[in-house]
Amino acid sequence: MQKTVTVSGCRILTRRQLIQGLMASLMPLALSRNTHASDKSIQINKNVAYGETTLPAGIRSRFIKDINGLNMHILESGFEVKDRPCVLLLHGFPELAYSWRKVMLPLAQAGFHVVAPDQRGYGRTTGWDGNFDGNVASFRFLNLVRDTQELVSSLGYRSVAAVVGHDFGSPVAAWCSLVQPDMFHSVVMMSAPFGGPPPLAVNTANAVKKSGTLSGRSIHDELAALPRPRKHYQWYYSTREANDNMCHCPQGIHDFLRAYYHFKSADWKENKPFPLKSWSAGELAKLPTYYIMDLNKGMAETVAAEMPSASAIAACKWLSDEELRVYSTEFSRHGFQGGLQWYRCSTNPRFKAELEAFAGRTIDVPSCFIAGASDWGIHQSAGNLEKMEKTACTQMKGVHLLDGSGHWVQQEKPEEVSKILIQFLRQVSNR
Repeated sequence: MQKTVTVSGCRILTRRQLIQGLMASLMPLALSRNTHASDKSIQINKNVAYGETTLPAGIRSRFIKDINGLNMHILESGFEVKDRPCVLLLHGFPELAYSWRKVMLPLAQAGFHVVAPDQRGYGRTTGWDGNFDGNVASFRFLNLVRDTQELVSSLGYRSVAAVVGHDFGSPVAAWCSLVQPDMFHSVVMMSAPFGGPPPLAVNTANAVKKSGTLSGRSIHDELAALPRPRKHYQWYYSTREANDNMCHCPQGIHDFLRAYYHFKSADWKENKPFPLKSWSAGELAKLPTYYIMDLNKGMAETVAAEMPSASAIAACKWLSDEELRVYSTEFSRHGFQGGLQWYRCSTNPRFKAELEAFAGRTIDVPSCFIAGASDWGIHQSAGNLEKMEKTACTQMKGVHLLDGSGHWVQQEKPEEVSKILIQFLRQVSNR
């Protein structure tokens, strides 16, 4: 009888399957190392925990203990000179600190100490609970803010020049600057606009309750009732099945991520976003299927239909296969559940109610927004971009939508993003 072995985050394998899988996964690594050994032009960065052949020498890894219960892995640059102002970079899903690799050195060369952590649930950071039935509350926004606060303090800073967040890191950065503006002196949000804290319900004590009326259908009921039945990806990501679907997909995690990144980038030419009129099923259905999915499909099947060709992959300059291998290797270690826990908190009314304590508060430090012009993320929540510009942020210095970029803006257009960040940091430092 074959013994079974549990691999964290993904599956149960027989001993034979485990050995075969390990041999298959190590083969390209061995070939890659032999190639690197014979190619003297490739530099090996021995100071990083991952990405040794793709992260330049000016970036290093460090592990910081006791960060709100975490052993946090960070990438940093500009560390050689003491007393530099710090810039903190927060990644999104499904990403890592590695997603900032192309902007870290330009920021360091501009005079900053640049720090990018693997956030709770990701990469080489440990101490988080990745079980679906585990401590999901530790992934709520206010605890993610606490992770960030403790990291800043542990590095010896009372404040940072800016906190910069992309994708799900964007609302974390926004909440950091809203909750503790004396520590986070400015904020840059990328790809996900922040519309402000959730409002409190008004006049509920005096409202006349109508008896005998049927309760209205939820947005999820309405999406499922469309002629082409649909579902919202954030609520799908909050289900038990989502991690298993992506970990065990037939194409494998590497090809899953290739299709996922391609589908949401400017390389997928159908990404031509426009503002939605409302939060309604009919309007949401205009979004691509990576946001409003077919009801009977998981994310793995959804993105598989848009897998780029071999020639398109070879032509992809912003994410080479060697760079992608860093992501696929890290997510193969623990699966996706750590990142999916964030969605579970975001869609849970209990944690939304906690944020209502900040209703009416605004971000009053200098702020900036950057996204790709081909990024549907700026419009997926109707009206949030306008709220961010007009009410949520009182010192909005600019909204930058970059042509030729989709959702992964700091990877697709790193030179432009670096330039905007440096100009913003110099502007706010002179105020």
